[in-house]
Amino acid sequence: MRETDQRPPVQSGAVHDPLRLRGVLGKFATGVTVVTAGPVMPRGMTVNAFTSVSLQPPTILVCVRRASSMHQAILTNDAFAVSVLSAEQEWIARHFANRARPRGEGEFAVIDWVTGRHTGVRLIADAVAWMECGLAAVYDGGDHSIFLGSVLTIECGAVSEPLLFFGGGYRGS
Repeated sequence: MRETDQRPPVQSGAVHDPLRLRGVLGKFATGVTVVTAGPVMPRGMTVNAFTSVSLQPPTILVCVRRASSMHQAILTNDAFAVSVLSAEQEWIARHFANRARPRGEGEFAVIDWVTGRHTGVRLIADAVAWMECGLAAVYDGGDHSIFLGSVLTIECGAVSEPLLFFGGGYRGS
């Protein structure tokens, strides 16, 4: 590979400006998931900070803001689930991202869901894929915690087109 004459944009730096940083990070397309926890007092939250960590042992991670109710739900229950949303489920992503939505049972009243076999946590019906996880470790991530999950079970749905997030907006197929 050779060096080119391309120069970085004139406006660089500003890493301490959260809006600018968010704009730069938004240039990386991500899948959209709903993380759920709490079989007794259910919680759900739209998350795009999700990734695989290891195939052996099967491990994933999600990043959750410390001030959110989801943070405490994961810690309290030592388990969580991840539903990878389909292109047709943008409205579900918006629902679980809406801070004015009802909480607990009310969060799930308007969507179809199934109960996870291993954790009892709710999974979003008709998602692209699902994973149930036991909480393996928690790491400091600034205003977020990085939750490592030991994958207990996986499933793929019949729908194959994922919902994406890029440049501050949702993108389907």
